[in-house]
Amino acid sequence: MASASILSSGKRSLFTRLSQATARWAGKPQTFFIALGAIVLWALSGPFFGFNDTWQLVINTSTTIVTFLMVFIIQNSQNRDTAAMQIKLDELIDKVEHAREELLDLEELDEEDLERIRQEFEALARKARERASRPG
Repeated sequence: MASASILSSGKRSLFTRLSQATARWAGKPQTFFIALGAIVLWALSGPFFGFNDTWQLVINTSTTIVTFLMVFIIQNSQNRDTAAMQIKLDELIDKVEHAREELLDLEELDEEDLERIRQEFEALARKARERASRPG
């Protein structure tokens, strides 16, 4: 298949661009230290504000909002990465001679079916290890 027939114009939606940029930014060590610094500043400001309810509410509300939004960013990033990896694996299965093409849509199967297939591959791996460990 030619890549031109598969790929669109290459333009990503605003949400995709924002979520990718946020995920990259959130995963950096500098971001951790910025967040840590904010918490230290908040803690140090406690005596100034008398450790009152508003002072506590600021950190609780801030961390709740950030956590809530990051859940969606992380899930979007994971979904996109998983879908891309699945497509790449499907391409490999499609191109490898003697590959079992019925494995192309495993992600659509129920847990019981996935477990049965996993056990089949575990048995294949065990047999391969046994053959490899035999002398000669």
